[in-house]
Amino acid sequence: MIVLMKHEAVEQDVQRVVERIEKLGFKANVSKGVERTVIGIIGDERFLNKDQISLLPNVENIIPILKPYKLASREFQPTDSVISVDGVLVGGSEIVIMAGPCSVESEEQMLESAEIVKKAGIKILRGGAFKPRTSPYSFQGMGKEGLKILEKTKRLTGLKIITEVMDTTEIELVAEYADILQVGARNMQNTKLLQNLGKIKKPVLLKRNYSATLAEFLLSAEYILSNGNDQVILCERGIRTFVEYTRNTLDLNIVPAIKLLSHLPIIVDPSHGTGRHDFIIPMSRAALAAGADGLIVEMHPKPEEATSDGEQSLKPEKLFQLMKEADLIANAIGRTLL
Repeated sequence: MIVLMKHEAVEQDVQRVVERIEKLGFKANVSKGVERTVIGIIGDERFLNKDQISLLPNVENIIPILKPYKLASREFQPTDSVISVDGVLVGGSEIVIMAGPCSVESEEQMLESAEIVKKAGIKILRGGAFKPRTSPYSFQGMGKEGLKILEKTKRLTGLKIITEVMDTTEIELVAEYADILQVGARNMQNTKLLQNLGKIKKPVLLKRNYSATLAEFLLSAEYILSNGNDQVILCERGIRTFVEYTRNTLDLNIVPAIKLLSHLPIIVDPSHGTGRHDFIIPMSRAALAAGADGLIVEMHPKPEEATSDGEQSLKPEKLFQLMKEADLIANAIGRTLL
C-alpha cells in the first residue's frame, strides 16, 4: 500500500505517519515529489488496519498496490526516476552511453580505451575487474588490481566508472572505486547480494537474467529498493531462445513495458544481447528508438587481442559511428545525447 499525503502536509505530518507504520511492524519508504509526498508501506498488508494510518493528520488516501513489486511500480511513483551518477543523469531527457572493454587487462589497455571513449563524447567507462564466466578456465578478471587501474583511469580522464560486483564480501571494496555497481545477469536473483546493495548509497545497474520474466526482473530491483537504495538502473541484455545465430535474443519489448509499469530508468546492452560486433549498431538504433534511456556497449582498442568478448566488442571507429547515429535518433525522438 501507499500513503498519499495532502499538499499541505509538513515534515512533522510525514514523520508521524512513518512512526505509526514502523510501530505497527512495517517498513516505511518515503518518496518526496515536487507536489506531494508518498509513503510506501512494506510488509504483509493483510495485518494492517488502514484506519490506524488514514486518520492521522494530513493523510489524503491509502491506495493498495496490486502488483507484487511495490516500490518499483508507477503506482508508487508516477514520475520517472532520474539517477545521478556523480552528476551524470540517467533517466531524464538525455540518453546516456556507457562504453569500454569487457575486462580490465592492463593499465595501458584501460587508459587507451578511456581516451577513445572520452573522444567519442562518452562520460561513463565500463570495465570488469571481477568477471563471472561460464567456464572456470576462462579469464576471471584482475580483481582488486583491476579496480586500482580503473581508479587511476578515472583520476586521469575524469570518466565515471561502472564495474561488476559479484559477492556480498566485495561490495565495500567495489563501492570504493566504482561510481555504478553492476549486478550481472547471473546474479540478478542473488537476494543476499541485492539486499546488501540496498544498504549502500550508490547507483546500481541491475542486468536482467537471460531467463527472467519482467515481473522477476522488477522484483529483483525491489530487493534493492526495499532495503533503502532508490538508485537503481535496469538493463536489458538479452534472453535465451531457440535462435542460434546470435548469443542471445535482445528483447526490446521490455523497454516500453518497463516504461509503462515502472518509474526506473532502463538501458540496453546490445553487446551481450547479440554477441556480435556487427549487430551492435543496428540493435542500438532500435533500442533508442524503443525508448531506452541509454546503452552499455563493449569497445576494445584491439578486439582480436581481448581476453574476453572480443567478438562482441566494437572497434574504436565503430564506436564513433554509433555515437553519430545515436545522436540522430535522439534528436528524432525529442531527446538529446549526453
